[in-house]
Amino acid sequence: MSGWFTLFTNCRYILNGELVEDHLVISDETGLILKREGYIGGEAIDLEDNIIAPGFLELHTNGANGFHFTHFEDEKSYSRKVDDIARYYATQGVTGFYATIPTVKSEEFHKILPSLNPRSIPNSASLLGAHVEGPYLHPSKNGAHNAALFAPPDTDPTSIYGPSNLSNAIKLITLAPELSGAPFLIKDLVAHGIKVSMGHSTATYEDGLAGLYAGATCLTHTLNAMRGLGSRAPGLAGLISMPKMHQPPTPYYTLIADGQHLHPSTVSLLYRANPKRAITITDSIELASLPDGTYPGHSQIPHQQTKAGDRATIAGTDTLIGGCIPLQQSVRNLMDWSGCGIAEAVGTVTENVAGFMGIDGEGGRGVLKEGRRADLTVLSEKGEVLQTWVAGVKVWDREEEVVMRENDGEARG
Repeated sequence: MSGWFTLFTNCRYILNGELVEDHLVISDETGLILKREGYIGGEAIDLEDNIIAPGFLELHTNGANGFHFTHFEDEKSYSRKVDDIARYYATQGVTGFYATIPTVKSEEFHKILPSLNPRSIPNSASLLGAHVEGPYLHPSKNGAHNAALFAPPDTDPTSIYGPSNLSNAIKLITLAPELSGAPFLIKDLVAHGIKVSMGHSTATYEDGLAGLYAGATCLTHTLNAMRGLGSRAPGLAGLISMPKMHQPPTPYYTLIADGQHLHPSTVSLLYRANPKRAITITDSIELASLPDGTYPGHSQIPHQQTKAGDRATIAGTDTLIGGCIPLQQSVRNLMDWSGCGIAEAVGTVTENVAGFMGIDGEGGRGVLKEGRRADLTVLSEKGEVLQTWVAGVKVWDREEEVVMRENDGEARG
């Protein structure tokens, strides 16, 4: 590094869902994006006509590489495992992630959540906090969650999660808006600065509107574990096509683009309804990137789990338990299935996530504007991750990794 700034040339970058033909300048000292003119010298990097995207933001991940975020033994070992998975995420173009904790016992929430306070992790994706999915969910839409652990909305969230966790670790909570007392709970959570998403729900369209008026701003894995989109009863999914000027605004909505949770044409239909509010997620679990086979359960699922390709289920059933593909594959799937361009698809894992979570301002993430963090992902035309940069520092390079593996193989040989 020059010690001053780095200039990326012979490239295009993604901004506002479009490809911009221009160079990009980042500060080596502050780790922020600079103005694109007025700089002489520095280090110039030729990206050979590849594409610079904001670093991907993983909104809904339960784990990967054999580690589930409920796998807690003690703070020290748990922190080390979080660091390990953060390094893995960086190899997939992810520069920030929200660790998802599904419905577990209250004592498990109290034990795990303090270790999920936001923090930077050297040479890795940043931990941005926790997404808590439950226990305020509808029993008939439990999916792989243990409905016996669900709680009504009048149960004090501080007793379930712990008061300090509501203030520090928890950034997003998924709940069912049709439950009695849910609007009051939504208002309380929003007052704590927590985003609320609606999911695992039998909610009608009207229930969803009530949730929006109370302060909810998103739908969780749309059409999965929720009422279907009917001709005269659109359910929660019907909210995504409200008029642009509607108040409260149209919610953001997340989609699992793995070909297991939704048919490709359904993914395309939902995405095309409102591209600027669509968010692509993996809902990945610890079986992601592991070989096919049968694996033990954990605090959420006290049963064996089976992985077969991109499909993961509770052993002996057809109950899906999460995703098994990385976020970059989800982006490519969205491009293939909907016909959208790379800039549009990338927007669903960058700008849209940052806009929903309110982290796209000065010093923030998810958008390649002056004053934002230089968290970058270099992509090929097809959407393959080639490099990952965190706060202006390159933390992963595909070509360098290939060379390292070849050298390691020669040394072993």
